[in-house]
Amino acid sequence: MNITVVCDVLGEANNGTTIAALNLIRSMRERGHRVRVVCPDQNRKGEPDFYIVPTANLGILNNYLSKNGVSLSKADKNIIGAAIEDADVVHFMMPFPLGNKAARMAKERGIAVTAGFHCQAENFTSHVFMKDSRLANWIFYRFTWAHSYSKCDRIHYPTQFIRDTFEHAIRHDTPGRVISNGVNRAFHPVPTERDPRYEGKYVIQFTGRLSKEKTHKVLIDAVNLSKYRDRIQLVFAGLGPLHDKLEKRGAKLPNPPEFRFFSREDLVKQLNMADLYVHPAEIEIEAISCLEAIACGLVPVIANSPRSATRYFALDERNLFHNKDAKDLAKRIDYWIEHPDEKQALAERYRGFVEQHEYEHCMDCMEQMLSEAVKEHQHG
Repeated sequence: MNITVVCDVLGEANNGTTIAALNLIRSMRERGHRVRVVCPDQNRKGEPDFYIVPTANLGILNNYLSKNGVSLSKADKNIIGAAIEDADVVHFMMPFPLGNKAARMAKERGIAVTAGFHCQAENFTSHVFMKDSRLANWIFYRFTWAHSYSKCDRIHYPTQFIRDTFEHAIRHDTPGRVISNGVNRAFHPVPTERDPRYEGKYVIQFTGRLSKEKTHKVLIDAVNLSKYRDRIQLVFAGLGPLHDKLEKRGAKLPNPPEFRFFSREDLVKQLNMADLYVHPAEIEIEAISCLEAIACGLVPVIANSPRSATRYFALDERNLFHNKDAKDLAKRIDYWIEHPDEKQALAERYRGFVEQHEYEHCMDCMEQMLSEAVKEHQHG
């Protein structure tokens, strides 16, 4: 197939959408498909089959996006036209101007259109301080259906949770496929020599952008309430706009949190050195980072937020804590510190769970979805 992937956002591989896009591009190329990419990443100018569009100026949001290592793009119809020429299918990653324009142009030319659902309403409304407005979130979903997803032959949902959320909001069935973004095989238990700086410490890991919806502050406060606060070392793997605020909040702990961006290789080592993984995010479409930790043998403790798909990763009620409740999270942390044998037994149960999210299997499903859309469109 000739596949054109359209990315309104593409930058450093430090956010879920960019990682999902890069994985899809890489995997489809490895399977022999030609993949052209439309994106605003100026660092990719000159790379084969990359079509670079200008970056949009979003005023006060520019600095925020820069801190997250991403940029948004302008919908240049000439560049889009060149990128979708002779394409069998156009797949857009986000329901924003570049993806919308590419979808419209593809439909006009009789090309199949698919999309990934990688933007929860709150991911957008949080930027305009309306994260908790049901009306604002409903409007976002209705708008993206009318202007983006209604044009699709197939929609890729990373979880059933986000499919149900979207279809309930728009009151419409969609041509969806639920496919995990997939956990790379690099994430697995490996013998790892523990770093000397963790000697005598209980290491708790969280991987994710340093942004409001990830709710890092609840984890910091929970550690401060723990009976074992003197032993606990928090490690936050990620970058983002809240770094300074979180660093200041964490300074009250006996062992201030570590904030680092890890390469894949280093992250695998770090997860294999950790004792527990905590995912306090209030808003989450899937959280591959949590699955990566599970794949490395860690037991997760997850916020039971109704706006997070990650809560469905819990195999036991002991994997969950009350959303945004630092006291309840502290109790869960203390429980697992005090019951290492039970934690090990639960880690064994998780081994089978993560297999259904294996990366190559997920990419098989993505390839099948794209092929279905092409065939259906050609015979429709």
